[in-house]
Amino acid sequence: MKKIWLALAGMILAFSASAAQFTDGKQYVTLDKPATGEPQVLEFFSFYCPHCYQFEQVLHVSDNVKKKLPEGTKMTKYHVEFLGPLGKDLTQAWAVAMALGVEDKITSPMFEAVQKSQTVQNDADIRKVFIDAGVKPEEYDAAWNSFVVKSLVAQQEKAAADLQLQGVPAMYVNGKYQLNMQGMDTSSMDIFVQQYADTVKYLVEKK
Repeated sequence: MKKIWLALAGMILAFSASAAQFTDGKQYVTLDKPATGEPQVLEFFSFYCPHCYQFEQVLHVSDNVKKKLPEGTKMTKYHVEFLGPLGKDLTQAWAVAMALGVEDKITSPMFEAVQKSQTVQNDADIRKVFIDAGVKPEEYDAAWNSFVVKSLVAQQEKAAADLQLQGVPAMYVNGKYQLNMQGMDTSSMDIFVQQYADTVKYLVEKK
């Protein structure tokens, strides 16, 4: 009996230590006004944002978060329109990517075209990135002004407004919690990414 109790006590201590790693106001903040109806895990970004480039292309934070999520948890990415001269167009283009299910195909080449080669100067350049990534021109053109894409644009705008988004990159869980990068351990890139992903997992499972 004593052995069982010690084992249980060990489990409780382990859980407490695990939970203690994540503190409201440090690794995450609880929103004053939760937004209902938002995706379980929601990330905001912009192809114009240098930090978003680092977040996605260098640190691969999104990929690491996805690996940590409990089975069945949905992660969604929305583009914001308040950065850059083509912010609205790129938000619409991201809606096209979502509608066609080609987000993974588009993310890297669009970041490179916008920030590195700077070859995206108009709508035609945005379209070229899609075509070069293997999207059929007729599929892209049909989607661009479709009802589905317009709805997805509105969805992205509404979510940013409801969550009172101030900047990117930003990640929210269940419309109640926002990840706080400033509160993460930055002693190394690996530790930062690990803690970020672990915090998201903790918040998804938090009752």
